[in-house]
Amino acid sequence: MSTVDKQLETVRETIDEVVPREITISDVTYEGPELVIYTRDPKQFARNGDLVRRLASELRKRISVRPDPDVLTPPSRAEEAIRKAVPDEAEISELDFHADTGEVLIKATKPGVVIGQSGETLRKITQRVGWTPEVVRTPPIESATVQNVRNLLQQERDERRDVLERVGRQIHREPMSDDEYVRITMLGGCREVGRNAFILSTPESRVLIDCGDVPGSSQQPYLEIPEAFGAGANGIDAVVLTHAHLDHSGLVPLLFEYGYDGPIYCTEPTRDLLGLLTLDALDATTGEGHAPPYDSERVRDAIKHTITLEYGDVTDIAPDIKLTLHDAGHALGSAVTHFHIGDGLYNVAFSGDIHYDDTRLFEGATNEFPRVETLVLESTYGGRNDYQTDREDAERKLLELVRETHDRDGTVVVPSPAVGRSQELMLVLEAAMRAGDIPEMPIYLDGMIWEATAVHTTYPEFLREDLRDRIFDEADNPFLADAFEPVDGDADRAALADGEPGIVLAPDGMVTGGPVHSWLEHLAGDADSTLAMLGYQASGTLGRRIRNGWDDLPIGDGGETVSLDMRVESVDGFSGHADRQGLENFVRTMNPSPEKVLCVHGDESATQDLSSALYHDHNLRTFSPKNLETFRFV
Repeated sequence: MSTVDKQLETVRETIDEVVPREITISDVTYEGPELVIYTRDPKQFARNGDLVRRLASELRKRISVRPDPDVLTPPSRAEEAIRKAVPDEAEISELDFHADTGEVLIKATKPGVVIGQSGETLRKITQRVGWTPEVVRTPPIESATVQNVRNLLQQERDERRDVLERVGRQIHREPMSDDEYVRITMLGGCREVGRNAFILSTPESRVLIDCGDVPGSSQQPYLEIPEAFGAGANGIDAVVLTHAHLDHSGLVPLLFEYGYDGPIYCTEPTRDLLGLLTLDALDATTGEGHAPPYDSERVRDAIKHTITLEYGDVTDIAPDIKLTLHDAGHALGSAVTHFHIGDGLYNVAFSGDIHYDDTRLFEGATNEFPRVETLVLESTYGGRNDYQTDREDAERKLLELVRETHDRDGTVVVPSPAVGRSQELMLVLEAAMRAGDIPEMPIYLDGMIWEATAVHTTYPEFLREDLRDRIFDEADNPFLADAFEPVDGDADRAALADGEPGIVLAPDGMVTGGPVHSWLEHLAGDADSTLAMLGYQASGTLGRRIRNGWDDLPIGDGGETVSLDMRVESVDGFSGHADRQGLENFVRTMNPSPEKVLCVHGDESATQDLSSALYHDHNLRTFSPKNLETFRFV
């Protein structure tokens, strides 16, 4: 009998001691980081409201209780019973039954009515039909991406359960080493922006944090070295994803080409956006005549292997590593990833990308942790002069550009990432138009911006509280303003470019490709129009070249160029990244203060400047690592 089986046998004995005799336990198993208890008496479990809490306290594990599939009421009868149990005012829009987990997903306009006082209605549902209800709010904008991801997980439920059981046994295996050390190896993202990838290793475990690409380049992280996949894909216990932007996630599906078959930990919106962004990148790469690094089946593999976590959940991901995700304030579902290693041995936090102050979309990044000895900190705007314009001043400048361009009968084109900044700009423009600060005009949302916005409205709990309240109010939902018009294809762009003045939000933010190239083909020669550059432009991208004064742009098929006669304006202050002051404030107010800081994800000068400043001003040991360097901390 394996060590894991002996553990489960002991756990089963404890469960039998705590659970009343009238409740039958049919199986106990690990699925991912959770201990799952299957019972033939889910209704009895539901009547004992404190039973799960007592078991979790006794066993010191995350527990899910699921009904044995044999005792579930057939979905057609269960749906009828659920609709009878829930008041009509809840406005149930959909019931989705998941036989593999015994859960029924209830979509409703008013989730609180479904839940009932102190969860009374949920308990009533389980008592009547056996299914475990999970309640979500019906999103105001339906997302095809979210639905496709959920359908995939439902279709692949048997394979997914096999994956989760295998991962669970791996997490709870017997320790194999008495040594103690903690190391971080830099696979990418050091003294550069892009291809973020880091290996956190102990004698017992290896975890890959992020696996991104380089904007406008085919460069990849150093995945083939022995510390990563050079020693075999099975040497990696887990992948942890800070957020879904491609410079952090774009090559995650490639891991399955290497034979990786383990878990990917992230938040739920990060999982869905991973699918949206990587599939879009595949389409763009193929459309440009290049060979993609993986195919869509690998994206499906990545989605099937995700294990989603909430902010603040402490989760075992390896025998000696616990993971906790904290809000990074950067993008929907973005996370500062905190690793507790060993029995109090060491703690490491990876910032991913962070925004320290509140924005219209998000609260600022969390920087309070139980312990942190080493912080791996992004340095995108870490240079000594990288102070962004105040957000209110940036908004005023943008609105002034909009008014001036409108008065000239021109169009404002804003290259913008589809996820994050586009939704921030939608809020700014909607508020200004509602207040009369800019004239009413169409705001064209190109590429996947509308779909990304739909994903945002699916997960309002990850947004600012005041924005969440507005999204719940159909009459006040800013994303449903009449001015917003999704754009579909180049024929639309050509017609709209010749039409009335407007505002265009078009991916991508660094002008490396995508819909923004089509808009430039149509409008680059129009001196009455404006190209508004709002975000960071990485070295080597067309966006950086435009900022540096290029006026012959290599856009279109066949290598031709277009002359840029549009007015080009830079407006700092809209970045989803903290600027130099924000990065210093994040570290200065961090509780507890880290002992060491590794400055990554920035140009060489930015990482070195920030490292030097943190050393001199805050008396910290700091480093500006190079790719392929390894740091040992214990």
